[in-house]
Amino acid sequence: MSRGYSGIDVDRISVDDVRRGDLTLEDIRIHPETLEHQAQVAEEHGNPQLASNFRRAAELTRFKDDEIMQLYEALRPHRSTVEELQTIADDLESRDAPLNAALFAQAASVYQRRGLARK
Repeated sequence: MSRGYSGIDVDRISVDDVRRGDLTLEDIRIHPETLEHQAQVAEEHGNPQLASNFRRAAELTRFKDDEIMQLYEALRPHRSTVEELQTIADDLESRDAPLNAALFAQAASVYQRRGLARK
């Protein structure tokens, strides 16, 4: 069963519900369990990279939209210093987002090596 972040079964959601305003953003926002299920399906079909993406996304479901946009912005080449990327990695680790923390730590190393970090 797929469900929204609020726990509502997505099969119960209709366009009419949206038009009437009967749903909240939490009702239509994806649930981390749904993303984990998608990760498992991706793995079963030989796509571990996609599975990793779904699992990182699942961690981020607890974050506010503006925080997620800041994370994406920080990963753009020449937008963050190596130290800023590592600070973000540490913060994500402390917020129970270890997969995203590892991504940022790896980005810090790769960006430094390839000259993609802000000076």
